[in-house]
Amino acid sequence: MTIIRTPEALKAIYTDISEASVAKVTTALTAEYRRMIEAAPFVALATVGPEGLDCSPRGDLGGVVRVVDDRTVLLPDWRGNNRVDSLLNIVRDPRVALMFLIPGSTTTMRINGTAAVSIEEALLDSFEMDGKHPRSVIVLTIAEVYFQCARALIRSQIWNPETYSDPKTLPTPGALLKAAKADFDQETYDREWPERAAKTMW
Repeated sequence: MTIIRTPEALKAIYTDISEASVAKVTTALTAEYRRMIEAAPFVALATVGPEGLDCSPRGDLGGVVRVVDDRTVLLPDWRGNNRVDSLLNIVRDPRVALMFLIPGSTTTMRINGTAAVSIEEALLDSFEMDGKHPRSVIVLTIAEVYFQCARALIRSQIWNPETYSDPKTLPTPGALLKAAKADFDQETYDREWPERAAKTMW
């Protein structure tokens, strides 16, 4: 196997960077970038810490982040599995990256920056949903923002229902857990999970 080991060797293969690939990067939200980000109900949050990397899915009704200004966005930390991998990384290394998906659009928005974890009571209260509040809010300062080439989403036909997998053909969450822990009670987990999720969404 031939391995690329230097930046120079890599750049020799990937030449002819287009003007658009460079011009699209800004250090703050433009009005158009803000519209795209506010339309996104889903984002992947990438963080880094002493143990390595983490990438966590985040989703919310209406919009997954709240835009404060052209350099700041807020991401509430709603109910999850309490591993807090992303939050642990952020408090030790503030570097983060976000990738936003907008259903129906092949344009993916990206933000790179730094983050902090806030438990300011007024901030938590401002995200109230069904009488509940996030336990913390990620405050992200933008270093750069840009949109991603659409080819990956076009190739994957990600929004084409005709390409969707039938969930019945895939392993259930309980089956995935049992594969990792042989004595796990798959049947009970799968039976109780839908109701438990519905009651603990926020």
